[in-house]
Amino acid sequence: MLEIRRAADRGSASFGWLNSRHTFSFGHYYDPKQMGFSALRVINDDTVRPGAGFETHGHQDMEIISYVLEGEIAHKDSAGNIKRLPAGEFQLMSAGKGIYHSEFNASQEADLKFLQIWIQPNQFGGEPGYQQKDFGQQDGLTPVITPTGENGTLLMKQDARLSQLILPVGESLTISQQIGRRFYIHLIHGTLTVDTESLAPGDGLKVEQLHELTVSNSGEVPVTALVFDLP
Repeated sequence: MLEIRRAADRGSASFGWLNSRHTFSFGHYYDPKQMGFSALRVINDDTVRPGAGFETHGHQDMEIISYVLEGEIAHKDSAGNIKRLPAGEFQLMSAGKGIYHSEFNASQEADLKFLQIWIQPNQFGGEPGYQQKDFGQQDGLTPVITPTGENGTLLMKQDARLSQLILPVGESLTISQQIGRRFYIHLIHGTLTVDTESLAPGDGLKVEQLHELTVSNSGEVPVTALVFDLP
């Protein structure tokens, strides 16, 4: 089964300093048909004005992923981490029994654009954790976050995997899916065809009950997407 979540159909929020599009119900946006997908709870597509950001706030028992598309995040948290997260890098903050943090646009001149992603953990409590890494821009499917931290990936407290998909123009890739697993694909750049469905930037695709699927770059620029393998 393939179900498309079109970018134009997402929820929205605008606060002057922040413009956000919500793939799933979040904040003041509520859609009972879009409450998440498996353990995936939030994909927010955020644009933050220069020098602005999210003041210190708390989280508990959530795996929080940030992926910067343009600009740089200035991060500070109650565990003592003071970091910069530039475009192309992944950040994973495990909230555990509780953590406070702030996120600001590090630039006073240009907008910050990033994806904020929440995944519900299967382990609760415990000490909060912070991880950050650049996985490069190699073609194909690159594992980024796993439940084991294998091969240098970031370690997540959930039986889920996040991979970065990069496809040059005209290239295709076949991805296998284990019985009982689900995929969610979020397209960032380019035009992606998944079997018979075509995705544009900001679109998402829920995939269930398929043994394998073929993804193809059907546009004129390289494709960048995130692929979630979920329980």
